[in-house]
Amino acid sequence: MTTELWLNFLGIRLDSSKIEGLEYVINLITPDNGEEYVVEVSNAFLTNIKGQRAKDPDLTITVNRTDLETIMAGTATFDDLIKAGKAKFDGDRAPFDKLANALDTFSPNFELMPGTCQEEGVSTSSETPFAAEEPADTSGG
Repeated sequence: MTTELWLNFLGIRLDSSKIEGLEYVINLITPDNGEEYVVEVSNAFLTNIKGQRAKDPDLTITVNRTDLETIMAGTATFDDLIKAGKAKFDGDRAPFDKLANALDTFSPNFELMPGTCQEEGVSTSSETPFAAEEPADTSGG
């Protein structure tokens, strides 16, 4: 998954009711591949712009893309990478924490039509809120 697709996926997972009225800007920089993103939360919506860097962000996150993949896979957290010296936060961490707490986790068994969901009480919390769940095995084996 590209960084841009992952950021778009985070926008889909965002519960807008949890960030209503909040506005902040985060720069995401991945030096090993030269990518830069402006991630903005405004009007209870998350957007990102590739190839840009905000002049006065609330927070700048610097992490190598290869290390970001461990976060995407759910095998590490940003805090793990910060402790290991593999990620750096410059600025106010509060926007990051608010974003992490506003992400929902979707079940692949969601109800398409009323009465079709066989799984009760699907959890929307996760210890690694930025991770995407592993897709189901469709190999037929």
